[in-house]
Amino acid sequence: MEEKMTEIEANSVPSLVLAYLGDSIYEFYVRKYLISSCLTDVNKLHREAVKYVNAVSQSKFLLKLEEFLTEEEKDVVRRGRNAKINTKPQYCDLQDYKRATALEALIGYLYLTGKISRIEEIMEKVIKL
Repeated sequence: MEEKMTEIEANSVPSLVLAYLGDSIYEFYVRKYLISSCLTDVNKLHREAVKYVNAVSQSKFLLKLEEFLTEEEKDVVRRGRNAKINTKPQYCDLQDYKRATALEALIGYLYLTGKISRIEEIMEKVIKL
């Protein structure tokens, strides 16, 4: 990452844009974990990754993480959860989709503000859940 944003700048980024960025970072950390656990078959990697990278799982992870989050992070999650979503989720209910979007927005926000160690803490908890 070249230059981090201030919290004020990152708060001005739309929640769905934060989630768009956070989705890729979240998936990167899941893939990195799976590869580090010695999985080398691409099909197995994909099947295992899907267990972590889907709206229902991400929603459950967020619910379990909420007490671990700071007030600043809870505000980002709240904004992400309340973002106006123009698409109808296909494989889950709307509440799970909104919580998954909120988790992704949090990861995107933390990345933009340069809080990589915090992303790693959160992802470590997600992997252990």
